Amino acid sequence: MRNQLSKFFVALAVVCVVCAMQADAGAQRRRQPPRARGYTKAEVGIIIRRVENRSDDFIKLFDKALDRSGLDGTRREDNLNERARSLEKSLDDLRREFDRKESYLATRPEVSRTLNIANEIDKVMKRRRMGGETERQWALLRIELNTLADVYNLKMLR
Repeated sequence: MRNQLSKFFVALAVVCVVCAMQADAGAQRRRQPPRARGYTKAEVGIIIRRVENRSDDFIKLFDKALDRSGLDGTRREDNLNERARSLEKSLDDLRREFDRKESYLATRPEVSRTLNIANEIDKVMKRRRMGGETERQWALLRIELNTLADVYNLKMLR
């Protein structure tokens, strides 16, 4: 009886150790940053398309919000609208280069330029109240831009 009980506890201990090792291995896989797994060009293309779509929505709302703000008709409004157009142009350049190049990693400079422009807009969005929908669209676009930054291992928007 004692021998059977000893065997049972040894077997139970082995099962517990195996389960603990599997749980630890799964946790290690989950802790790896997304960029460690690599991306296919098609996956990055989908992310870029989401950024483009979100930026189109945001830029329209941003322009309207500026028209309703105290900045309407000022040089500052013109500069901010120009920054928004620069973001759109930068995304167009990114799309063109992405489609043209074999490896998505070759478009890292275009992504970096886009993120620099977005960072300037982000500072404005943090300082000014632009209205609920404009701010919501920026938050959604910001998430997509940070996903793109993560893919290319670039600095995210703060």
